[in-house]
Amino acid sequence: MRLDNQRESENVEDRRGAGGRRLVGGGIGIGGVIIALAASYFLGIDPSVLLGLFSGGDIAPAPQSAPASRPPAGDEMGRFVSKVLADTEDTWRGIFRQSGHQYRDPKLVLYTGATPSACGTGQTAMGPFYCPPDQTVYIDLAFYQDLKNRFKAPGDFAQAYVIAHEVGHHVQHQLGIADKVQAARSRASEAQANALSVRMELQADCLAGIWGYHADRARNVLEAGDIEEALAAASAIGDDRIQERSRGYAVPDSFTHGTAAQRVRWFRRGLESGDLKQCNTFEARQL
Repeated sequence: MRLDNQRESENVEDRRGAGGRRLVGGGIGIGGVIIALAASYFLGIDPSVLLGLFSGGDIAPAPQSAPASRPPAGDEMGRFVSKVLADTEDTWRGIFRQSGHQYRDPKLVLYTGATPSACGTGQTAMGPFYCPPDQTVYIDLAFYQDLKNRFKAPGDFAQAYVIAHEVGHHVQHQLGIADKVQAARSRASEAQANALSVRMELQADCLAGIWGYHADRARNVLEAGDIEEALAAASAIGDDRIQERSRGYAVPDSFTHGTAAQRVRWFRRGLESGDLKQCNTFEARQL
């Protein structure tokens, strides 16, 4: 992935080395472990309220935040994540501008072990997650070692996909979905809430693909093998793969993120089309 000459985001806060471990909190996550799958996420929404999701709508305002500290100059991985975040900022600012709206950048917090968030205490075992109340992506970079070693999905574009997926949740939040999520889940059974969560997560995968499409055409960031890396990552963290690995079998009614095949399909759909209308998972008859 070509990011050598790209700018770094000013919205990164480096908390690594600060704070201790606490109990697990919540958020919208890409994490593949059981804790993340069992957490109470701000996911899902009644499809009827999303019929016109990508044709317009109000953009929710974001609160003002304090200046963020950047990763040190010699921190190669921290700077990589900062560049990926900056690239998502440039991409989504342009997409929102075309529809007459203003994109408000999320923050990204780098931490080690555990850190406080508006969704509770974030912990390494949760994997990366997005917290709607403080509009922040949280990641312990140790997850990338898990992605490589445990999930067998190495590569820089696989790592970028992780950030882009969480930023996809921020896009969903800016489109006004978060409040509707809680209302829809409060009316739904557990199985229905899980099904809605799957559609939300697959939409975030598609939005990550949208970023990849526009970033490559605007800045020529992709290299040979990059797409395969991201598809491998999307497949590796499918609910069926994770459950089969951890318990030996899969329970479809408990899925909250989608199967390996579904995650690959929706990420590829966004990556190949670059069209937001192609990401309306809530109207899709087949995921």
